[in-house]
Amino acid sequence: MTQTSEAAVSPARRGRAPLGRRRVHRAWFVAAITFVTIIGAAAFRSLPGLLIDPLHGEFGWSRGTIGAAVSINLALYGLTAPFAAALMDRFGIRRVVAVALTVIALGSGLTVWMTAAWQLLLCWGLLVGLGSGSMALAFAATVTNRWFTERRGLVTGILTAASASGQLIFLPLLSWLVEHHGWRPAAVTVALAALAVVPFVWLLLRDHPADVGLKPYGAEEFVPKPPPVTGAARRTVTVLGAAVRTGPFWLLAGTFAICGASTNGLVQTHFVPAAHDHGMPVTAAASLLAVIGVFDVVGTVASGWFTDRFESRRLLAVYYALRGVSLLFLPMLLAPSVHPPMLFFIVFYGLDWVATVPPTLALCREHYGEDSAIVFGWVLASHQIGAAAVAFLGGVARDVFGSYDVVWYASGTLCAAAALMALVIRRTTAPKPALAVS
Repeated sequence: MTQTSEAAVSPARRGRAPLGRRRVHRAWFVAAITFVTIIGAAAFRSLPGLLIDPLHGEFGWSRGTIGAAVSINLALYGLTAPFAAALMDRFGIRRVVAVALTVIALGSGLTVWMTAAWQLLLCWGLLVGLGSGSMALAFAATVTNRWFTERRGLVTGILTAASASGQLIFLPLLSWLVEHHGWRPAAVTVALAALAVVPFVWLLLRDHPADVGLKPYGAEEFVPKPPPVTGAARRTVTVLGAAVRTGPFWLLAGTFAICGASTNGLVQTHFVPAAHDHGMPVTAAASLLAVIGVFDVVGTVASGWFTDRFESRRLLAVYYALRGVSLLFLPMLLAPSVHPPMLFFIVFYGLDWVATVPPTLALCREHYGEDSAIVFGWVLASHQIGAAAVAFLGGVARDVFGSYDVVWYASGTLCAAAALMALVIRRTTAPKPALAVS
């Protein structure tokens, strides 16, 4: 009887020690490693806005052409993400992320030898886009889903903020390198930063709590590690086919497309050259973007905390409405020097930068259950398609109109539409089965 009872409870006790209650759960160490990995990979997100003027000056390429490379990068970042989530189920998180970081380093490093615009499209657009998409927010979503059953909103916020933290670290450095030594040393720095993280991923990251004999954080029962899922591409497409037949998917994809258009596509890509058009030094404009990163960390972590406590639809509506208002005021704030109203915009906008991610991911979990990471990958694809469109169209608008004003106003209006769309998403409390059978 004693042996039977011991066998029955041993899975739940695996990994426990007498002092287990006083130890930090391994899930938090995995989250910390993921945080550092995303920071190291964030260098590539800091560079596009700094490249536009130097490449235009050296090669004579139009801003629309340079914006097209950024557009390809952003689109592939999003389109690769849902397949990356399925590949992580098939080959494991460590392998996928290590390869992705290597591809980012290769693409960024090769740009130093480019002499034609198609090479920019290939290196920065294709290679860096594929590599970055393979460890996009789907990486954070997969880690969160596997290692946590409690505090998921908070962890999502923290991991999302990692990208902003990387921006905070790299933007001042890269802008200084571009200003004093040209864009090539900055591109090499991005490559080295990506490579430097690979050992952390390979040696310290673990794919599943069962790998170290633990339950997910907050779980009451031990969760065995699922077998590798074959047919990653087929599963990803199958999940998409099921999701597109539901209304919440289109509303989440539409709002997140506007999110991408108004952040990565617009501010991250075009804020520095737009501020430079008004006489602001590149280093000052880049420093303002870095400050956005500071408050982005605060806003995103706070959003994760709010998501654990308040209705996600209403949070999204508030976030998008406030962002739209701020963008409508931005054209009046751009000036040769930094003044208090501009600082207020930077703080305000930074708090709202990617605060939309935790409630969006929570709504994916609510509606799509076990397939939520893949569905979120497709929603993220829409985010990046929106970003790609504005990265390209913003450059074209600058070439045609001589300023970015029309892009700021259009993006502000789109954010108002996103706020209304968020409120239309229906509520559900029932747990959802998987959309596709593995």
